[in-house]
Amino acid sequence: MSDLLTSTAAELAAMIASGETSSVEVTQTHLDRITAVDGEIHAFLHVDGERALAGAAAVDAKIKSGQQVGPLAGVPLALKDVLTYTGAPTTCGSRILQGWHPPYNATVTQRLLDADLVILGKTNMDEFAMGSSTENSAYGPTRNPWDTDRIPGGSGGGSAAALAAFEAPLAIGTDTGGSIRQPAAVTGTVGVKPTYGGTSRYGLVALASSLDQPGPCARTVLDAALLHEVIAGHDPRDSTSIDSPVPAVVEAARSGGIAGMRIGVVTELGGEGYAAGVQQRFDESVALLASLGAEIVEVSCPHFRYALPAYYLILPSEASSNLAKFDAMRFGLRVDDDGTLSAEQVMAATREAGFGAEVKRRIIIGTYALSSGYYDAYYGQAQKVRTLISRDFDAAFAAVDVLVSPTTPTTAFKLGERIDDPMAMYMNDLCTIPSNLAGNASASFPIGLDDGLPVGLQVMAPPLADDRLYRVGAALERSLQATWGGPLLNQISPLEVAR
Repeated sequence: MSDLLTSTAAELAAMIASGETSSVEVTQTHLDRITAVDGEIHAFLHVDGERALAGAAAVDAKIKSGQQVGPLAGVPLALKDVLTYTGAPTTCGSRILQGWHPPYNATVTQRLLDADLVILGKTNMDEFAMGSSTENSAYGPTRNPWDTDRIPGGSGGGSAAALAAFEAPLAIGTDTGGSIRQPAAVTGTVGVKPTYGGTSRYGLVALASSLDQPGPCARTVLDAALLHEVIAGHDPRDSTSIDSPVPAVVEAARSGGIAGMRIGVVTELGGEGYAAGVQQRFDESVALLASLGAEIVEVSCPHFRYALPAYYLILPSEASSNLAKFDAMRFGLRVDDDGTLSAEQVMAATREAGFGAEVKRRIIIGTYALSSGYYDAYYGQAQKVRTLISRDFDAAFAAVDVLVSPTTPTTAFKLGERIDDPMAMYMNDLCTIPSNLAGNASASFPIGLDDGLPVGLQVMAPPLADDRLYRVGAALERSLQATWGGPLLNQISPLEVAR
């Protein structure tokens, strides 16, 4: 495999800036890799090689002429298909948006382009980000490069799989209940959910507006931090965007010192119901953090146990409202064979044909929860639980700097294993959901293998303390890679996938 595929994004940026290689060469190498392996992995829904190479050539020309470029200039990137990008389809993994080309760029997309990154294409995802396995995509599932019979996580399995299969050195995901962190955990990659409001939601096709958050996906902690810094910051077009400085995430990733940090182990997130190998890797990682100078304490967050049911009332309620705009009248799919159907009949036929089973399930649940006579009993109560979870975090962060837990209770399960059991599927988000409900920063870092499959450790930090995630992640990464003899991903099957 080419060194350009296994190099980190930071290394590629340095090589491009120095003239050791070019963005065109790096981009072509990754396009060739996509051609070689994506027939098996299906990480991408849309690849535009011609446009990517034109963008790469423009970056090379800027560098050659001495113009100022971004810190990741010329590095290729995979973009989750829930963020708008002019000139490319945005489907959100749904038939109802098949062929839709947005007329504007998402703020995150525009910041990537302004920072001279090269967008390879759009990645596969669970339809409208509803799912934990990327099996709910209307365009077929994505496969985990570690074992192609297994899921790559969801909803952003395409972005994580693209990284793990060395199809892209960087990717963008979005996280509503774990859709960045859970795929990162099961693919052996790094995924970060910034503080809610830390990255702009403008141009992100909304699932649940109070939960959605774009974030960086990468193979190393420093690469994630560099990408985080590119996409973060205030955006006046997003009313939830925080007008404050971006935390010093790159500096934290480069330092990685955790001596004296107080790290809390959440007692409610572990033990019974967690795979023995996952729990073992987690316990070993906590012991490693202690050996690096951190103080480990147990912390109880008693209301975390109610996060899952509260989330699956709040999210469907917001989804039922946000997805009402897909009505066949303005854009997207329209079912009207002979022109004789009424507007109501066209809407019903289009939504029946255009939405998948999981989307329909959540719309129905959300509409019911918001209906007259049930609002207070369901949605209102769930919001009260959300407040209690936020208070649990506040109390915990008054005593510790960060919290840790396994990212997922198990490693990647087999394709089809849980698709007909919604509750079993939802349980995969047990550890990740509390951070979305509270809006604090959270990340997943690879910590080893259980029976040949990756395990992730979740780090949770207070709002606007995103830099603490990177301090812990970098410390773990350096120590573990010294033990492993290099990155986790360089040890196993991603290197062997359809060479």
